[in-house]
Amino acid sequence: MKKSKEVIADSLRPWRRNLRQHCKRISCTAKATGRIRFHEHNGESLLAKTRMADIASYLPSVPGKWVKHLAQVGLTAKGILYCLLGILAFMAAFELGSATHSISRKGVLSFIEKLVIGRVLLGLEAMGLACYSIWKLLQAAKDTEGKGTKIKGLAYRLRYAVSGASYGLLSLIAAELVFDTDGENGTGSLRQTITSAMLQNPLGQWLVIASAVVIALGGFYYIYQGLSGRYQKKIKEAGLKHTAERAMIKAGKAGYVARGIVWSIGGYLVLRAALEAELSGTRNAFRFLENSFHGSYLLGGVAVGLICYSLFVFMQAKFQAISR
Repeated sequence: MKKSKEVIADSLRPWRRNLRQHCKRISCTAKATGRIRFHEHNGESLLAKTRMADIASYLPSVPGKWVKHLAQVGLTAKGILYCLLGILAFMAAFELGSATHSISRKGVLSFIEKLVIGRVLLGLEAMGLACYSIWKLLQAAKDTEGKGTKIKGLAYRLRYAVSGASYGLLSLIAAELVFDTDGENGTGSLRQTITSAMLQNPLGQWLVIASAVVIALGGFYYIYQGLSGRYQKKIKEAGLKHTAERAMIKAGKAGYVARGIVWSIGGYLVLRAALEAELSGTRNAFRFLENSFHGSYLLGGVAVGLICYSLFVFMQAKFQAISR
C-alpha cells in the first residue's frame, strides 16, 4: 500500500511542477499588464504579447481616475468643437449671419477667438483638446480598452494613436491662436494645411493619395457604424435610463452618418488634389456640399447631423467614457 502511494506521488510530481510554472507565468503577466490573460500555447502569440507588455511597462502607470477625468474633459472639448462646426455649417447653408469663418475645425477655433473673452475660451478649449489627445494616446500605448495584440486589436490601437496625434496638433493650433497677435493663423482648414505641406515633398503626391484613401475608408466606416448600430453595444452596457439611452442612440446614428459623409467627401477632395498635384483641388467638404445640387439642404442636413454628433459626445462625457 505504501509503495503504491509512492508510485502515485512520483507520477503526479511532473504535473505539479508544470502547474506551478504555469501559475508563475500567469502571475508575471498579471503584474506586467494589470490583468490576467491566459496565453495560447502558440509561441509567436505569446512572444508578441510579451513584447507589448514590455513596451507598456516602460510607460508610467496612470491612475484610473485620471484616465476617466482626461476622457470626460477631452470629450467635452470635442463636443464643443463639433457643435460649433455644425452651427457654422448650418449658418452657411441658409446664409444666416456673416460667412467670415472657414467651415472647418480650424475655422471653429478662429470663431471662438473672436468671441468676447475669446482667447480665454480658446485656451480652455486647447487644454480640453490636449486632454483628449492624451487619453487617446494612452488608449493606444497602455491598451486601456483591452483590445489586445492581435491584428484587429492593433488596428484599433493604431486608430487611437492617429486620433490622439491629430487632436494634439489641433490643440497646438488652438494654443498658437491664443498667443497670435496677427489673427491670420485661423484661416483655411487643417486638412488643407497638411495636404499643402505634403505636396511639396518629392513623394508627396503618393503620400497624399494614400492619405486620401485612408480618409475615405474612415468615412465609409463611420457611415457603416451609424447604419449598422455597432456603436450601440457599450451604450446598452452602461445601464442608462431608457430615455437617455434612446436619445444617445438616435444622436449617435445621425452623427456618425454625417461625420462619415464629411470624411468621405474630404477623402475624395484630397485624392483629386493629389492627382492634379495642386492645392486648388482641396476645397472644403462643406463648400463642396453647398455648391452641389440642392446644396443648401444637403449642407443643412449634414450640419444637423454634426450637432447631433456633438450631443452624442456630450452624453459620452457625462455617462461613459467610451472610445468610439
